[in-house]
Amino acid sequence: MRFYTEKDCEQWLGVRQRIKPSRSSAPHTETVNYPSEPYRVFSIAHWIASSLTHRMPTLLWISEWGIWPSGENWHMYYKLRQSYGDHNLLAEAPGHLFLEHEIEDLASFLQLAMLNGWGGYVLTQANYVNVFFSHDEYIEFFASEDGNLVEVRNALQGSK
Repeated sequence: MRFYTEKDCEQWLGVRQRIKPSRSSAPHTETVNYPSEPYRVFSIAHWIASSLTHRMPTLLWISEWGIWPSGENWHMYYKLRQSYGDHNLLAEAPGHLFLEHEIEDLASFLQLAMLNGWGGYVLTQANYVNVFFSHDEYIEFFASEDGNLVEVRNALQGSK
């Protein structure tokens, strides 16, 4: 796992001739609300990490934090980050690049980001489906082809 600055994140996308997904850039989207029970967040984070990445490198780019400060567990986040030998602040390096064998690591960081009320992107090298997770407790899935979202709809239909 590597930690990336915002510039590194932009370069990662640029090398792949991509931009951060949005409703205007992706013709097909699916929106799912976070589960009402916080303990269910891990199952969604793990599903995203294990199903959408196709065992290829994936960039978790946290772009929103500090919106709900009373719900942020900075201690847990920085202890997790330090366990990978990194001592940067989130603002200094908001990107987290996970390699194909680091699915569990991605799931853990994504779960913590969601529980902290943060927002950001899960940008897959495969580029079949990419994700925006919001501090407003919803996840938006983006795809260039609607068929790529069938798996999302089938797996997460109970979360809607």
